[in-house]
Amino acid sequence: MRNRGLTGLLYSLLLMLGGCGATGGQTGLQTGAGPAAPLNVIVLFADDLGYGDLGSYGHPYNRTPHLDALAEQGQRWTDFYVAAPVCSPSRGALLTGQLPNRTGLYGRRVGVLFPDDGHGIPAALRTLPEHLQAAGYRTAILGKWHLGDLPAALPTRHGFDYWFGLPYSNDMRWEGGPTIDELAAMMARGEGAAVQRVIADRQQQYLAPKNEYWNVPLLRSTRTADGFVDETLEPRAEQATLTRRYTDEALAFVDRSAGQPFFVYLPFSMPHTPLFRDAPFVNRSLGGRYGDVIEEIDASVGRIVEHLRTRGLAENTLIVFTSDNGPWLTMAQHSGSAGPLRQGKGTTFEGGMRVPAIFWGPGTVTPGTVSDPGSALDLYPTIAALAGVAVDEPLDGVDLSATLTALATGAREQVTFYRGGELQALRLGRYKLRLVSQGAYGQPPARTVHETPQLYDLQVDPGERFDIAGDHPEVVARLQQAVAAHRAGITDALPLFDQRFAGPQ
Repeated sequence: MRNRGLTGLLYSLLLMLGGCGATGGQTGLQTGAGPAAPLNVIVLFADDLGYGDLGSYGHPYNRTPHLDALAEQGQRWTDFYVAAPVCSPSRGALLTGQLPNRTGLYGRRVGVLFPDDGHGIPAALRTLPEHLQAAGYRTAILGKWHLGDLPAALPTRHGFDYWFGLPYSNDMRWEGGPTIDELAAMMARGEGAAVQRVIADRQQQYLAPKNEYWNVPLLRSTRTADGFVDETLEPRAEQATLTRRYTDEALAFVDRSAGQPFFVYLPFSMPHTPLFRDAPFVNRSLGGRYGDVIEEIDASVGRIVEHLRTRGLAENTLIVFTSDNGPWLTMAQHSGSAGPLRQGKGTTFEGGMRVPAIFWGPGTVTPGTVSDPGSALDLYPTIAALAGVAVDEPLDGVDLSATLTALATGAREQVTFYRGGELQALRLGRYKLRLVSQGAYGQPPARTVHETPQLYDLQVDPGERFDIAGDHPEVVARLQQAVAAHRAGITDALPLFDQRFAGPQ
């Protein structure tokens, strides 16, 4: 259908409490005359930004003129999803083009990776930046990684020439109090009430954040001719300046590329709580601290676009803006909005996994509003196709380039909804079949495995309010067949995130 024109910490603890293919050829696009020019790509990935947080997606107060302009000049996707409702598996899926269950970048007991985990993104997985790097692209990640902090797991070992940013979420490594391992040990000893008190105390610190509450390091890593240079720039990152400094680094990297095609992945640390913003944005928004953060991100997008235009690069650059999952609703006024969608981060309801997605590229993207399904899994094959880079490994993503360039009917028909390695729902066309309902972070509904699956028509009911399974048994049967086919086509890899807390084997 198309109309033309407490991050991982709380998530993991509560889980434990609950029982716990692209085209080949030369790089570039044809620009009309002469040889094809290589396409530059910038992927902007917000953290916990909700479906309803931008002006172009209906927010009444957050002023996002730069992103709204990109949506008007490019494509605004209304039905775009991530592969998981929390940080690490969502990011792994974007970079690998594969579902977390296939790669092992997920957990059944814990949702994300933690500092000093013994596992990270496996070396055997070939990432999108590795393909681009091999094709002559300069590659950089400027922001949050969250796919492992061991040297072998750092971004420069997985296709990036340069990294400036945080190794994990900005609320990890609390100053004082029990560590994640100590909290897990307390849980194992049956001290759940004490763990809940720690969580409650920390919740208050989220809502009145000070930089000294967290010891998250700011790192820099550079790929050199004979290895890697890894540096700790700040043992305790100055969080209020992160959005600005990520953007500064992006502009500098573009300039250093000096005529080579570039791939820039800018995963903002915000609006994940704790919320910090630079001095010019304090109390600037009508939407409070959260609105300040959103407006600073929007201003950064504006700086990037203006820089491309000034350097004569705008006509040959694709910008993608999206989010890693929905809003962290239990963070009260420090959380975002899922708009008309149900629930948020941590869940497989629409609000947890449907996110804003804007594609802009004056020389590449045909303007319009797209309401066909799309996924962050699709960025891998789509960017590779647009860059003319051959990819031969099997991917769960599909190539959306025909939709971007010519508004062709979308290539993706099916979306799977996984949480903690469990398939809880599946979308086929306009219909979504729910197998399991479950809230997140202590919120309802209680976990329910539906003996009779629920069915929703997302085109008339994006909020998943009205179960129509009884009226459409033939649709239920068709989606159940799709579920069976999907399950038959995937073999679950070992959940790497669980290994830290697995105990004796």
